[in-house]
Amino acid sequence: MSGHSKWATTKHKKALIDGRRAKLFAKLIKNIEVAARLGGPDLDGNPTLYDAVQKGRKSSLPNDNIERAIKRGAGVGADAVEYMTIMYEGRGPAGTAILIECLTDNKNRAAAEVRLAVTKNGGTMADPGSVSYLFSRKGIIVVNKAANVTEDGLLELLLDHGVEDVEDRGESFVITTEASAMVAARVALQSAGIDYESADSEFVSSMMVPVDAEAARKVIKLIDALEDSDDVQNVYSNVDMSADVLAELEND
Repeated sequence: MSGHSKWATTKHKKALIDGRRAKLFAKLIKNIEVAARLGGPDLDGNPTLYDAVQKGRKSSLPNDNIERAIKRGAGVGADAVEYMTIMYEGRGPAGTAILIECLTDNKNRAAAEVRLAVTKNGGTMADPGSVSYLFSRKGIIVVNKAANVTEDGLLELLLDHGVEDVEDRGESFVITTEASAMVAARVALQSAGIDYESADSEFVSSMMVPVDAEAARKVIKLIDALEDSDDVQNVYSNVDMSADVLAELEND
């Protein structure tokens, strides 16, 4: 699950230590390939690729895999690859809204897998535009807490770089910027000597839906089923889980 979700951090950490590591690596590699295809293989001249590689490295993706992904995406070698981006919309349990972003080389396969996962797990497919209007693209930067980083300090540093919000998430700060300002904000952090965990362009909902633990489990089951598809790159939701609900889920 991507975006502002507090559950996303927990899921990412679990993915690195359980059977989902391979799927996580596959999605990171695909992200690198697409970034290289769209903007070229030069990290200095392609900030989207730079951030995709940085995210891979932070997730312990081997350097050999990263280099091969850049070459494939840039069309170098016999195994050059090309993907299309498709966005599907759906409704999940408890009236939640879901955006499903696919990167695929087979549109029919992606559509079938998405529809099957949604309908078998308490959701329904939605018409184009009926859900997406609830979301807008934002820049999301995650910064791990350090002795020289504070919420006020981050706000002050990024005030002229499109920052919209800095949220304390316990072990990290989540910075929200205008989508077009994310790279400038990331560069400002680096210039100030502040390391960041990830920097992504994501869809964030303006209308969150609070859920109890039972509904949260159903939403997570649906999102897990979608993320099991190799064609699904990101799932965005407007589900809002309170601290109490998150604590209950982590005890499951």
